[in-house]
Amino acid sequence: MKSTFLTVEAAGPVATITLTQPDVRNAFSDEVIADITRAFTWVGAQDQVRAVVLAAEGPAFCAGANLNWMRAMADYTREENLVDAGKLAEMLRVIYTCPKPTIARVQGDVYAGGMGLVACCDMAVAASHAGFCLSEVKIGLIPATISPYVIRAMGPRAAHRYFLTGERFDAAEALRTGFVHQVVEAEALDSAVDGLLKHLLSASPAAVQACKKLVLDVAGREVDEALIAETVAGIADIRASAEGKEGVQAFLNKRKPSWLGS
Repeated sequence: MKSTFLTVEAAGPVATITLTQPDVRNAFSDEVIADITRAFTWVGAQDQVRAVVLAAEGPAFCAGANLNWMRAMADYTREENLVDAGKLAEMLRVIYTCPKPTIARVQGDVYAGGMGLVACCDMAVAASHAGFCLSEVKIGLIPATISPYVIRAMGPRAAHRYFLTGERFDAAEALRTGFVHQVVEAEALDSAVDGLLKHLLSASPAAVQACKKLVLDVAGREVDEALIAETVAGIADIRASAEGKEGVQAFLNKRKPSWLGS
């Protein structure tokens, strides 16, 4: 796909979506949101793609809303705001439910709506100098649309503090809260991402996708008869699948499974 706001590279099993507006700190606009939505929809539908990296150029990963977009929103009616926020919500949903595993490569600062991008990815690796901020309260707003994903990522206790204070926190704190999974020096960022990709690409493609769906389906639910029945059906289905049978046989026979090649 073509875009003036991002690039999409899908050579082999890894697709990389890169935000390419460093001059505006990779901030959102209607057009950027639409292109990110299309990009994740497209890579999610590519059979050869087994993992997706979300990256950015410049000193900031994403600074939230573009100033021009904010100026336009300032005069929106409530109905217009509903439509506008719905487009952002759809982008976040598409990233969160992308059938392929996703990794946020956080090379710089993340503010406001940009926090939603990171939270929607399955994994996040951050450079040690990156800063994080849920700054909405500073301008009289709330991080409503991104909240389902950010709260899942950092937990409600941390969200109470950082939603309410709007204070900036560093990568070490993002790691402590669970918002990111790994913090490394900037020069080691690609190596850390490659390490995660190596694990993802060595696993069964079908099992990885099924595991992602499992987390989405199970997280936060009460452990009742319905959930137990679903998980029983899930393991039965995967055991009976072609890749499930191949993986078990490969393990028992001490050989590589077919998805790793000869």
